[in-house]
Amino acid sequence: MGKTSKYPAYSSGSVQLNGRTVSTAQKVGNDVRTNYNMDNDEKEIFSNIKSGMNNTLKNFNNISDSQRTQWGEQLNALKAQGIEQLNDIYNPMQENLKNDIASRFGNFDNSVFMDNLNNIMNKKSKAIADLSNDIMSVQNNLYTQELNNRMNTISFLSGLNTDLNNNMLNYMNAASANARAGNTYNAQAYSALGRNNLNNYMNLAGSALRFGSQSF
Repeated sequence: MGKTSKYPAYSSGSVQLNGRTVSTAQKVGNDVRTNYNMDNDEKEIFSNIKSGMNNTLKNFNNISDSQRTQWGEQLNALKAQGIEQLNDIYNPMQENLKNDIASRFGNFDNSVFMDNLNNIMNKKSKAIADLSNDIMSVQNNLYTQELNNRMNTISFLSGLNTDLNNNMLNYMNAASANARAGNTYNAQAYSALGRNNLNNYMNLAGSALRFGSQSF
């Protein structure tokens, strides 16, 4: 009887891209391991993504002193600009009122002047209060926009991380598929060899029986 060949060893699989092996699948002990081999650029990108997500999440609700200072400068500039515009509106009104009262009454100690002056001052006070409310609204919007920017950053980095992981997984699946194809081929070849050896044995046995049954 012909001796059956030893069952073939596990067939490893790999994927190459531009001559570089990017993914492998191989048997190590009792484990089958699939690996993706990052190049230096991919390692740097992967590290930056993880670091960026970690820092953004860790400091998501924290506003740095430098950021607060920058916001304060922006708000103070808006406030100063608003007050300047209000003064440009109401100061001429007060001056015109004084000139009008002086020309008609010669002094400011009268109810007409005081009523009109109070009316102007009340309007100016309301305008300043509205300006303050607007400044607070801008401040809140700055904080909300900052959180939105951070959320967008997290979403962007998460998307990059998902794309990178999917890309690695696709290459590893391809390496595993190559390994399975190799093992399927080896198993079929081994099975075919076994059948061939069995057929050879049966043929030899049949020949021997026929030879032994002949008469001389």
